[in-house]
Amino acid sequence: MAEHLFIVTGSSRGVGAALVEQLLQPGHIVLGIARHQNHELQRRADSAGLLLTQWQADLADPLPVAQALRSWLAGFDPAVLRSVTLFNNAGVIGGGAPVERIALSVLSNALRVGLEAALLLSAAFLEVTAQWPAQRRLLNISSGLGRRAMAGSAAYCAAKAGMDHFSRAIALEQAGQPNPARVVSMAPGVIDTDMQVELRSTDPRQFPDRDRFVQLKAQGLLLTPQSCATQLLGRLAAPDFGQDVVADLRT
Repeated sequence: MAEHLFIVTGSSRGVGAALVEQLLQPGHIVLGIARHQNHELQRRADSAGLLLTQWQADLADPLPVAQALRSWLAGFDPAVLRSVTLFNNAGVIGGGAPVERIALSVLSNALRVGLEAALLLSAAFLEVTAQWPAQRRLLNISSGLGRRAMAGSAAYCAAKAGMDHFSRAIALEQAGQPNPARVVSMAPGVIDTDMQVELRSTDPRQFPDRDRFVQLKAQGLLLTPQSCATQLLGRLAAPDFGQDVVADLRT
């Protein structure tokens, strides 16, 4: 019988895919939400008899996804679940140049995926599970750029700063609930993902910090998605998870 339920956005690649891979265990139900399905993860789950569902959805249009999540969660019997966890992991750079040189549609997409979707999914998650006896956890994957501005990444900085602050507000709201959800907005450090490839391929005249990311890659200082996922799950399982709402994986 499944006892632990996990929802992961941005689940088709990078840290999201690594989280799903490590969460695929007996007793777990995993829902991945991404623009594309990860067929290899689905094959592994199916061949091992493990419970993985993947929704192919664009979080740039987050309202119908949040509504679907609300309906999906409402179909569970909460009495059989010991924990339920939402990972808001999806995000896009939406930058690499000064804000006035980026298409308005790109800026809008970055804020919808990185901030609006995370807020709406969190709201749906907390609404449906409010009376559940299970341990409830909300882990938002933030960034140091939500706490330290960087030229050429205004939309990403804004999305992550907003994520940090709505996490603080939700934690305050949950503190007075009978079964409060534990909330953490975690900056994971610099990870070797497609986002890093995108940053390294930018024009240094438009993105002054490009060389720093090139050097991090050249010196082998990037965290692998697998290692990041392992550390995130370790923090999630820690008894003090939620004590520091805005946290950093490196400290």
